[in-house]
Amino acid sequence: KNLLILSIALTLVFAGCDKDEYEETVGVCPLVVSTVPIHNAVDVPPDQVITATFNERMNPETITETSFTLEEGTTSTKGTTPITGTVSYNASTASLVPSIPLSPFTLYTGTMKTLARDLMGNALQTDYVWTFTTIPQVVLSSLPIAGGTAAGAGTFAEGSAIKVTATPNPGYSFSNWTQDGTVISVNSIYEFPMAGNRNLVANFTLLYVVSLSSNPESGGTTAGSGSYSAGTEVTVTASPNAEYNFMNWTDNGTIVSAASSYIFPLNASTTLVANFAVNTYTLNVTAVNGTVVKNPNLTAYNSGATVQLTATPSPGYTFTSWSGDATGSANPLTVTMNANKNVTANFTAIVPVTYTLNVTAVNGTVLKDPNQVAYNSGATVQLTATPDAGYTFTSWNGDATGSVNPLTVIMNADKNITANFTASGPVVPFVDLKTAARFGILSGVGISNNAGFSVINNMDVGISPGARSSVTGFPPAIVVGGAIYAADDGGAVAAMLTQAKLDLTAAYLFAEGASSPAPASVSGDLGGLTLTPGIYKSTSTLLIQSGDLTLDAQGDPNAVWIFQVASGFTTVGGAGGSVILTGGADADNIFWQTGSSAVIGDYTSFYGNILALQSITMNSHAVAVGRMLAQNAAVVLTDTNIINKP
Repeated sequence: KNLLILSIALTLVFAGCDKDEYEETVGVCPLVVSTVPIHNAVDVPPDQVITATFNERMNPETITETSFTLEEGTTSTKGTTPITGTVSYNASTASLVPSIPLSPFTLYTGTMKTLARDLMGNALQTDYVWTFTTIPQVVLSSLPIAGGTAAGAGTFAEGSAIKVTATPNPGYSFSNWTQDGTVISVNSIYEFPMAGNRNLVANFTLLYVVSLSSNPESGGTTAGSGSYSAGTEVTVTASPNAEYNFMNWTDNGTIVSAASSYIFPLNASTTLVANFAVNTYTLNVTAVNGTVVKNPNLTAYNSGATVQLTATPSPGYTFTSWSGDATGSANPLTVTMNANKNVTANFTAIVPVTYTLNVTAVNGTVLKDPNQVAYNSGATVQLTATPDAGYTFTSWNGDATGSVNPLTVIMNADKNITANFTASGPVVPFVDLKTAARFGILSGVGISNNAGFSVINNMDVGISPGARSSVTGFPPAIVVGGAIYAADDGGAVAAMLTQAKLDLTAAYLFAEGASSPAPASVSGDLGGLTLTPGIYKSTSTLLIQSGDLTLDAQGDPNAVWIFQVASGFTTVGGAGGSVILTGGADADNIFWQTGSSAVIGDYTSFYGNILALQSITMNSHAVAVGRMLAQNAAVVLTDTNIINKP
């Protein structure tokens, strides 16, 4: 068997090849060994270059438009329409470039004829014929062109899933897709498998617009506006709002229908107005033993209008209420007109009502103003309590509470009120700061604002004997309603500061030595305590930490507190650490004499004047109503502190 195959091969190689003149020439016979596209190829692109490759080099002069042809047709063996093109030859490959793109989804036949010869003159023994089919194409168009756009055209391989989309322009709607006049889909998005050329038309329909409005706008609502195809039977509906009624439909001012539901054929764009009219109502008012004024005073009122009724009683009568289509006793009364209404104003004869006020006072007196046996209902009486010598007014009880003095009482019943007085203790001496009182901060060696926007309100800032260069952080710290003074300003300023320091030293020594009334001993943490006016002495350090310290003046605005602290004084922010004033206590009458330094804790509120032998520090966001007066060291504002004048 192998010998037979070898024999056939040798016969093909060494047998003679026919020339055009039918002369036999010994050598290799030329053959077409491959083509592009291959035989029976599908989905060939329209710009395909057609090639045929030989088994040997050919005579270029024999590769021409005559020997290498391409025909378009429908038969499986041979085309029917010649395709012109340019033929070229390179190496062992012949190429044919069509003059125009190939038609989509069309059978083409390529032929390499026996006119082709090799360099030895051997001719192709038989015509080499092959066929191929081009890729199918989708062509889209719009009808009418102004109606919209169609997307998705192009060439696609057979079997591909194709989607085309029709988009109507404003004023048009999509109708359907047609091919050769036949409707194939009514969906604007049409999907199909690619099985051949498709020439699709997106058909659009011109729309007419119905525009609706209400007159007045608040009169009601309309329904039925929109876009419709020509000839459509359109229904528009008008619905009046509450307190309105429908009148008619108008087109450009002309009445076209008095029915709220209007049906008409649409042959052009149309603008319709639904006209509404507001309802009107009457208001009748009756008054006996008095009068009623209507504002506005009209015969009829539009629905929703408001009318103010003001009732005025005749002498000896009082207005009591409204009845009929109104209730309550508001006067004036606002009536909303949403129906015909009848309203009556009711008046009642006045019967005087009086009440008595009895006041009890022990260890003091109470002045009634006015001082009468009886008071008309609703009258006001001012009670002023005055304590006897050695007593202090503290509170009211009975038919009054609190410690406000004078007290205003409204007479709406018989009342019994007692003024309470408490025996006063020994008077705590006031610490006179003299010229030092003008300063919110007074320091010996330095004043600093380390961070933030600190404020000293309505007081001065002074340093002596320290220099102005030792005052730092101003700004951002500011002095409002005051000024900054330093010893090196010289002249009168230096003398003023020297005197202020002398007055501060004298006040410090006075507070330290105060002994009457006898000082009460305190120590450790004052947090959570309530202290009445007096002198409080600590032989070491003193804290306000576990809670707030409350200072209760018990109604005495002149009450004084002196705290004698032998060492350091500290308030600690957190669960407490603040000073709270009650009972009329005044921060100007509170003095904290500190034997070393004082620290006011973070975010605490502090009241009083600190007279420190050494330094004073206000921690972050601490606020004080009082003065920070340090004899021999610095005053430090840590971060965003406020000092207000007491």
